[in-house]
Formats: sequence, structure tokens, C-alpha cells
Amino acid sequence: MATTTLRQYMRDISPFLLLLVTISTLGPLQFGFHLAELNAPQDVISCRVPKSTVGSRLSAAYHSWTSPSSPHRAATTTTSALPGCIPMNNAQFAVVSSMFTLGGLIGALAGGPISSSRGRLFAMRLTGLFFVAGSVLLTLGTSIAVMSVGRVLSGVGAGAATVIVPIYISEVAPPRERGTFGAMTQVSINVGILGTQTLGYFLSSEPTWRWIFAVGIIVGALHLVGLLIIPESPAWLATNKNIPLAKRTLQRIRGKHYSIEEETAFWDSSVEAPEEEALLDDSAAPTSPILRRSSTSSKASGKSTSTSHIGFFEIIRDVHYRPALIAAVGVMCAQQLCGINSIIMYSVSLLKDLLPINSALLTIIISGINLITTIACSPLPDKLGRKTCLLLSITGQGTSALALALSIIFGAKILSAIAVLFFVAFFAVGLGPVPFMLASEMVGPEAVGAVQSCCLGANYLATFLVAQFFPIVNVALNERFGGAGGWVYFIFTALAALCGLFVLWRVPETKGKKDADEVWGRTRRLD
Repeated sequence: MATTTLRQYMRDISPFLLLLVTISTLGPLQFGFHLAELNAPQDVISCRVPKSTVGSRLSAAYHSWTSPSSPHRAATTTTSALPGCIPMNNAQFAVVSSMFTLGGLIGALAGGPISSSRGRLFAMRLTGLFFVAGSVLLTLGTSIAVMSVGRVLSGVGAGAATVIVPIYISEVAPPRERGTFGAMTQVSINVGILGTQTLGYFLSSEPTWRWIFAVGIIVGALHLVGLLIIPESPAWLATNKNIPLAKRTLQRIRGKHYSIEEETAFWDSSVEAPEEEALLDDSAAPTSPILRRSSTSSKASGKSTSTSHIGFFEIIRDVHYRPALIAAVGVMCAQQLCGINSIIMYSVSLLKDLLPINSALLTIIISGINLITTIACSPLPDKLGRKTCLLLSITGQGTSALALALSIIFGAKILSAIAVLFFVAFFAVGLGPVPFMLASEMVGPEAVGAVQSCCLGANYLATFLVAQFFPIVNVALNERFGGAGGWVYFIFTALAALCGLFVLWRVPETKGKKDADEVWGRTRRLD
């Protein structure tokens, strides 16, 4: 069985496809990079650590190797035109940090419509420009205002990338491996988080903290160069009446000896559909509501059905898209409401008394575990199904949240650490990768941009709610009930139960389904 699966992967996956996925996922990687870039160097950037106590681990190691007997410290910022730090209190630093979320919301809402109207490739190149511009401002920033603008610009790129890249990957990946490749979005986000936290561990000092942001310029530039050599999505080309080019592009992605007839059969039928429209309208046979509505709009606009793109308000009004919108948005909210960011964002303060490890190093360890489990679990959506993975993930996170709450209350420190590790690991099973791939599998290409934008917009709002109110609710509950804390994780346990019921009730299985009609049990009759 394992040999057969390996042969299937080797036949379906070409080197060019791997190159496409690698280049495109540099977008989500930069999302993770910018999300965590202020974590480790926060005290240094905001001038909260005295110069005499700040030292770069990397610089210290370098000087110990080159001049171990020298009593002098490395050159400080007095030799640079840029200030060594930017004075900020907690509220001001929170504003700078939260600007990324604001930019992300803007990018998420705009990314889908732009990718639908101008193409996935054009939209990804646009995100690359925002990433580079944001990183330049952060690297050279001398004030709170400049840093805030840099965070907004990088946030716009990040929000748009997390909308566009999952769509692009789902449209270039072989149908049988879409789940595995869809998980690469979450894997690349975790790589970015781990990378920037590792850089922060070594470079969090006055002479070197700007190097962290400078690495963002390099990654963004490499991303832009890579986007010059990859093609447009074949599905988008077919949707926009360029089927010959779409077929040539898909054949190039799949390889010379791969048959693309099954994948392109729907493209051909969508071209023939207008010619048979009169027969469909006059026939007594039941016709798909999606096909009938598309034909009607085609007559009104004088264009082929393949050129129509559905906007946000049309999706809300359309009863045939509404179930997909509710399911996709609900799963995206569940990703955050089950509490993963309470660990990612507050693990240092939560676990600082549980393990005798440097707080920055502890954060790197947690991020590393998240990355390893995400990679290890990436084949599961294709093997077990998307819905099954979601339910396993939610159940595991809910159970881990309950164990974490009880262990903190009763002072079981080792159990608390184990519960955190399982909490992160279960996130990687389903809630991490699956929400990014569902939207593109539950609606057609004409609506996926708008639906994905709605999903990521809801995700950013849910992220804000958790990030903003978790510490407030945590403190309030601890003061009300006393003890060592942990009461807030009972809330996450309850939310996990509600999210599990939602997935059972409203989310369909998309594994192995070739299009949205099959996912929702609709039939498309052309004869």
C-alpha cells in the first residue's frame, strides 16, 4: 500500500509543480515571519532594556572568537545614523504591533476580488511589493509612525497572501494530492514564525535588531523574482475564456506524459454549455440551479459563463453559495476560537514558571513542535478526509484545553507542559491546514476569491478577539476564582465543543470531490 501511494505521488508530482508551490508559499512564509518579528526584540526596540545589559548573542560569540582578550564591547549605535531604539510604552508598542492585523484585514478583503479579476499571479506579485515596502520601512524606521506604516504594509501583503496562495495551490495541485499541498500554506507560516523567532533569539540587541527586518527585505525580493518565472493558474485562465493556454499551462505543470483530460473535461463542458442553453431551458429534466443561474447572467451580460466573477454581496444573497460561505467562515473562526493563539502569543508568560528554560528559547521550541507536527500531519487530509481531520483536531484541542486548565489549577506543572504540547500538536492535525483549503473546494473558481476573502477577514477578526481579550479575561477569572489561574481554558474547552458541533452539522466532506457540485450533492445536466 505504501509503495502504491509513493508511486502515485511520483507520477502526479512534477519538479515544476514543486517549484511553483515553493515560490508561491513564500507569501504565507512572510506572513508568519512578520507576525512574530516583534516578539523577541520587543524590549530592545522600545528602549526598555538598558544599553549596559543588552548584548547580541551572535555579536558576543563573534567577538569572543576574534578577540577574546579585548575588554571593549562591539560598536554601538553611536556610529549609525539610525537610533538604537525607539522609545515606546506598552500602549504605543501594542499599536505598532496591532497595525499588522489592520493591514492583514485590508489585504484579506481586497486579495480575493483582485485575484479573481486580475489573476492569481498578478495578485501574488502585488503582495510581494507590499512585503518589500513594509520591510524597508521597518528596517529604516526611526519613529512610531514609520514603524506603524511598515507594519500596515507588511500586513496588507500577509493578509492578501493567505487568501491568494491557498487558491493558487489548490488550482495547480493534482486532485488526489490537494490536501497534502494545501497543508503547505500552514507549514510555510510555521517556517516563517520559527525563522523570525530564531533570528530574534540571536539578534535582539541595539546594534542588530534591524537585521531581523532586513532579512524580510531579502525574502520579499526573492519572492518577487520567483514570481516572474511561474505561470498563471490554469483554472483562472480557463475561467477567463483562455482554455487553450490553460491546457498548455496545466500540461506543463503536470509533465509531458501526464493525461489532463479528466481535469479539463469541465472546462470544455463550460464552453459548450451556452450552445446547449436553449435545450437546457426547454427541457423538462431537472437542471442545476448553478448552471441555470450562470446561463441567465450570461445572457444578460453577453459574455460566456466562464468570465463571471461573483462578489461578496452576491454570494450572501445567493442561496446556493450561502452554505459554503457559512461553512468556510465558521471553520476559519473555529481555527482561532479553539485557542491556539493563546499559546502562540502568550506561551512565555503562561509557562515561564513551569520549565527552567529561557523564555525566547521556549517560544522557539513550541514553534518547532508546531512545524514538525504540521509537516508530519500534512498527508492526513487526503488520507482521512478534511472533515475527519477537523473533528480530530477540535476534539484533541478541547481535551488538551481541559487538561491544561485542571493542571494549572492544581499545580501539576509537568502535566501543564504536556497539555500545551498536545494542544499545539492537535492544531496541526486539522485546524491548522484544512481551513485554508476548504473555500477553494466548496465553491467554483468564479466565487472562490470572494469566499476566501470573507474567510480570512473573519479569521483576522477572531484572531484580534483572542489576542485582545485573552489576557483580560484570564486576569479577571483568576481574580474571581483565585488559584494559580487556568480558568480561561474552560472557556476554550466549551468553544471547542461548539465548534465540533458546527463542523458536524454544517461542513461537508470535500475529499475526492472533483468540483463544488459534487461536494454539495448537486448534479449538472448537459443532455
